[in-house]
Amino acid sequence: MKRLAIYCGSATPADPVYIEAARAVGRLLAERGIGVVYGGGRLGLMGAVADSALAAGGEVIGIITQALVDIEVAHRGCTELQVVETMHQRKQAFTDLSDGFVNLPGGTGTMDELWEAMSWAQLGYHAKPVGLLNVAGYYDHLIAFYHKMGEVGFLRPQHQGLLIVDTAIDGLLAKMAASQPIRAITTMSASDL
Repeated sequence: MKRLAIYCGSATPADPVYIEAARAVGRLLAERGIGVVYGGGRLGLMGAVADSALAAGGEVIGIITQALVDIEVAHRGCTELQVVETMHQRKQAFTDLSDGFVNLPGGTGTMDELWEAMSWAQLGYHAKPVGLLNVAGYYDHLIAFYHKMGEVGFLRPQHQGLLIVDTAIDGLLAKMAASQPIRAITTMSASDL
């Protein structure tokens, strides 16, 4: 993996475990020569990932909308900062520039990015691994919900391994590197559905 899209919150939670995890991710990716593609912000977990990757000599590509630049949240120290007009263009750039996706804790924007990366993989729009770093149990309920989708039948058996989960970035990266692309819906026949 040459580059990974990192999805995470722009907020700074009171518990420092989240910022520490974001810093560890940025640092480790830089040490392994894996570039960071992220939302281009300077605040919260986003800023922590970028700052630690840059401090460790890593490549950091920020993708940010003009509206966010206008309210002065852009990280001006990125290796490259791409300014786009829409959120859709932003997410498409994440997909185009990365070899996979790592989701750290975040809010609704992070959830939007996670679900889009997963649904695009399921539909065959990309064949890149989607990882979820479950810091301090933050995603326990989401992981349970993901399993519930499979139990109920809203997630086909062949797609139930789409979400790759670990509590440590080392383990998550190893699982992502070893993952095989999921058979996409677009490669199926009607009888498979």
